Amino acid sequence: MLTESVTGGPGMGTSSRAQSLHEAKVEAIARQLKQRKGKGPASFKKKSPPHSVPKRFDSRRRDEKVDLSDLDQILDIDPVGMTCTAEPAVTFDEVVRATLPLGLIPYIVPEHKTITLGGAIAGCSIESMSFRQGGFHDTCLEYEVITAKGDVLRCSPHEDPLLFQMMHGSFGTLGILSRLRFKLVRCMPYVRVTNETHTSLESFQKGIQHHFQNEGADYLDGQIFSPTKHVLCVGHFVDKAPYVHRYDWLTAYCESIPRRSEDYLPTYDYLFRYNRGVTHVKPKNLLARALFGKLIHSDSVLRTANRFTQLLPKKDPPVIVDVFVPFSRTAEFMDWYHREMKHYPVWCVPFRRTRDYEWLTPQWWSGMKDPLFLDLAVYGMPQPPGRNIYKEMEDELQRINGTKTLISYNYYDEETFWSIWNKDSYQAVKQRTDPDNLFRDLYVKTCKAALGLDSPQAG
Repeated sequence: MLTESVTGGPGMGTSSRAQSLHEAKVEAIARQLKQRKGKGPASFKKKSPPHSVPKRFDSRRRDEKVDLSDLDQILDIDPVGMTCTAEPAVTFDEVVRATLPLGLIPYIVPEHKTITLGGAIAGCSIESMSFRQGGFHDTCLEYEVITAKGDVLRCSPHEDPLLFQMMHGSFGTLGILSRLRFKLVRCMPYVRVTNETHTSLESFQKGIQHHFQNEGADYLDGQIFSPTKHVLCVGHFVDKAPYVHRYDWLTAYCESIPRRSEDYLPTYDYLFRYNRGVTHVKPKNLLARALFGKLIHSDSVLRTANRFTQLLPKKDPPVIVDVFVPFSRTAEFMDWYHREMKHYPVWCVPFRRTRDYEWLTPQWWSGMKDPLFLDLAVYGMPQPPGRNIYKEMEDELQRINGTKTLISYNYYDEETFWSIWNKDSYQAVKQRTDPDNLFRDLYVKTCKAALGLDSPQAG
């Protein structure tokens, strides 16, 4: 891992050596795109496994690959300006290990160690500082993008802002993110977590609203264990800790939440507290955990699933999904969920509305008054034969003006999809960065190719 540190300086400042190495990598990728003979579709090869839900019939595995494995270096850490410049294949684990000794970390650190910076932008990563900052993309300052034609563009909220905003949630369909600069925040060595138990959703939401409106808490997330048990996990940075827990072996962090009213974790371990699983951790048997607990985590599970795809379910896959619900309509959604789904726990991450994002349609925003969303994450819910729980959730979200991430199974028809995602803004960028549709469009890639339903001619 190459890490070049400088102090101060605007823009994507890096040392001349790091800059030269990076430019050589970008040139090689651009050359590969310019000289390619096939007509696509194409997708990306990376060192880390993709953190989208593995699917048995995913036709993207047969795509021509653009190798991005070398884009894996931290280029600059600015401890004065509190920014980091890096290539997209760098993992959050690598960033935290590099910045934490300086008393700095990213504002948003996704829960799994091997999620990459580029993946966090392409796939909409959030975490427990999202109640203040929104998503990881909301903390980014600048991107470098390689188009399908091999051109290199630079964008920011002020320079080519539509390209900058539309890269979020684009799942690699608009171009190749080759470099990014993002903000860091000061931290302390430990995080003290206070677990507030609420017997009703109304009380739980009042607790969220209190911490959202008041200074003090650094982190906020929670889990819903039943209609009458909700636990809000409130984190504060602290200099000292009377004890610490790491939850990387026999006990999983998610299992501690309903049992403890207070906890202390080293900051690194807090950031990746869910690396072994957010709501359910296997194996359950204590002896099996003693033998294999340190070996079974998000990275190992995803690598195994992507290698042995024949073992993935042919039909009725377990439900793994994140939905975004307007804060004022959470009770409606959860009443439906308690009645129709009844799968617990549900991970709850408050998400601040930082702007009316360009990737969602004006019509969708017209029904949105809330300054806060709740990301409700469901993991491993079995699907009864004859039901499509994913589609049922999509329909319910339509009713309450919610939405979802596209990392899992998606069953939207094309008209409904583009009534949520902004086709006009998307196509305005697509015509500049991928006019021949080398990387597929967003609907085809996430709703068709992911299920193996696109034809070779779909592009």
